Amino acid sequence: MFRGRFEHNIDDKGRIAIPSRFRDLLLGDADTSTIVITNSEHCLAAYSLTEWEQLERRVAALPQFDPKVAAFKRIFIGCAQECNIDRSGRILIPADLRRDARIEHACVIIGQLTKFEIWSAERWNDMFNLASDQFSTITAALAERGIQL
Repeated sequence: MFRGRFEHNIDDKGRIAIPSRFRDLLLGDADTSTIVITNSEHCLAAYSLTEWEQLERRVAALPQFDPKVAAFKRIFIGCAQECNIDRSGRILIPADLRRDARIEHACVIIGQLTKFEIWSAERWNDMFNLASDQFSTITAALAERGIQL
């Protein structure tokens, strides 16, 4: 499981070092590929190839003629890009994904259980402050679903 928060910088070529803990999980699948997408919150989400293929199978089982499924596939599946981990433990984030997530240099990598997210540092701070302000409401909603913190 991916957990934790790490501050990093993207270099001038668009490469980012994957935290060693995350890299170990990715390489544990015996694959050097990571699938990276822009998610609905305009940050990047990175999946191991194994996790991504499971997700693709679930999407493929959905009604393919449903307009919402088609739109989802165009955005979510169609914009996904395979990013290989190099010998130095970095991945090259394509320019269009960096642009979509507004990541220039400083960024934050956060674990999200079955994936991890890559945020521009500025957007992460804004989102984190907003979520922190609403944390008691969030934890109350989770308690209603049986998750006690």
